[in-house]
Amino acid sequence: MSGLIYGILWVLVRASAAVLFRFKVEGALPRTGGVLVAANHASYVDIPLLGCGMTRRAWYLGRNDLFPVPVLNGILQRLGWIPLRPGRLDREAFGKAISLIQAGKVVVIFPEGGRSHDGHLRQPKSGIGVIVSQTGCPVVPAYLKGTFDVLPTGAKWPRFRQVTVKLGDPLTFESGHPKEHDKADAKRFYQQVSRTVITQIAALGNVPPPMAGHEGERVSPEQQTTGARNAE
Repeated sequence: MSGLIYGILWVLVRASAAVLFRFKVEGALPRTGGVLVAANHASYVDIPLLGCGMTRRAWYLGRNDLFPVPVLNGILQRLGWIPLRPGRLDREAFGKAISLIQAGKVVVIFPEGGRSHDGHLRQPKSGIGVIVSQTGCPVVPAYLKGTFDVLPTGAKWPRFRQVTVKLGDPLTFESGHPKEHDKADAKRFYQQVSRTVITQIAALGNVPPPMAGHEGERVSPEQQTTGARNAE
């Protein structure tokens, strides 16, 4: 039943977006297999518009305080929302995401860990690396262009602006699974994955990657993409 409702909502949102936001999609997901989609996050409209930009059903990691109403909370979880406790590694939420990917499903994560309040990319969190280390799945970077203009932080009503969903080529990571007993090795792997993915997201949107290290310093694309390659 949830799959049917998801499909109906997909059609309705896609049709509405085409009329209201001149909606376009560039690129596509792999047709089969478990995939982790990593996207920028600048607006509350990101999830529905990203969802209707993909032809496969997806599950979404999102803050657990977004929908405090119990009934709505339960409905949205059935439709694919995975509540995530912010500020720490939520093993329950990440465990569910890992199980879904291992079952061949599509999971969406926002590496920045929350919405950007100015539309610019923020430093990524390391959680995406945890999922990759446990699944070995390809990561599809995605850039949502125009969603911040449609509904920026503080806006009460959406604006009629063009929105484009850009899906990049899948990335795989050569390092494989870091040794669980080597925390330093695992941390380096998680950071490598998150930095590589945020750099690819920035490249898709033709925007600067977020600052790293000292203020005013950027990590070069060469540093951030070491160990990663496009999946064939």
